[in-house]
Amino acid sequence: MFGPMSLLSLFALVQSNDNGLALTPPMGWMAWERFRCDTDCQEDPENCISEVLFRDMADRLYEDGWRELGYEYVIIDDCWMSKARDQDGRLQPDPDRFPSGIARLAEYVHSRGLKLGIYADMGRYTCMGFPGTTLDRIKTDAQTFADWGVDYLKFDGCSSNPLEQMLGYPLMSKALNATGRPMVYSCSWPVYVGSLPPEVNYTLLGNICHLWRNYYDIQDSWESVKFIKDWFFKNQDYIQPAAGPGRWNDPDMLIIGNFGLSLDQSRAQMALWSIMAAPLIMSNNLRQLDASTQAILQNKLAIIINQDPLGIQGRQLLTEKSKIEVYWRPLVDSNSALAFLSMRSDMPYLYHTSLGKLGYDVGIYQV
Repeated sequence: MFGPMSLLSLFALVQSNDNGLALTPPMGWMAWERFRCDTDCQEDPENCISEVLFRDMADRLYEDGWRELGYEYVIIDDCWMSKARDQDGRLQPDPDRFPSGIARLAEYVHSRGLKLGIYADMGRYTCMGFPGTTLDRIKTDAQTFADWGVDYLKFDGCSSNPLEQMLGYPLMSKALNATGRPMVYSCSWPVYVGSLPPEVNYTLLGNICHLWRNYYDIQDSWESVKFIKDWFFKNQDYIQPAAGPGRWNDPDMLIIGNFGLSLDQSRAQMALWSIMAAPLIMSNNLRQLDASTQAILQNKLAIIINQDPLGIQGRQLLTEKSKIEVYWRPLVDSNSALAFLSMRSDMPYLYHTSLGKLGYDVGIYQV
């Protein structure tokens, strides 16, 4: 039970995230889906979780045209830490894989005109068994990240219970802001407590987090993309109103450029994530992308739609008997975006529709 003082304290904590960050969905690159928890730098030096990997990805974002399009975050996920905190109780990177330290890595990323993201986990351990952030460590860890020059925190919740999450996610928001360093705050809270109201209070989330993971991790397959897509639009009445500038639903990473999607399926993910106003966080090997894959991820029109400053998340309009799905998103200046997705598995399909059927008023439109 929480008494009135506890409720008042929690209310005070949630009024802390209106800091002008993430006014459009964050864009960048994250290690997890492609590189997981590969810590064997002896056998796999190019792909292990190390400062070399993140410097390489920063170089690619800087040199290959990504930064100019908005892909600005280089985000470390799990497995970067030493197995023990230092003598002052602070998190520290693995000394063999990050010999220069996180602060030096942040300097390198910043020298490329980019921003550095890092990972932590509520509770005793991270998802992969590295030191977690218990409630009494939240202020210390927030200040550590600020001292290192971190720009983005992904705060997971593998080893915490609902009570710890209810206290810890707002506490971390307050602690990050108290450091004085602007840091985008990504929360994994919803996925650990059922993803939907009444277990998830999306109004509260919008006050403490810039983005949040609603549902399960994406995997490298079209089945996984469909699974997440279906859940998001089945529950769009609950989650779509929660999104807006500075507060975004996160269906997880773009897996375009890996092994599980065809080119058409890759185009579908990019289009859907743009309509959904989803963070465009790639997880792939930027050193090995072919031209076709890069063209999808660098599609300027899809990015413009995704980054629309109105910040309204799109919705599914129709699911036809022909297995054609239609999605719509309003944009600034009375513009809008439509996406047509075929879920057929037989052959291309000639689809007919009309502006009236899609809810458009009679008038003249430029396409």
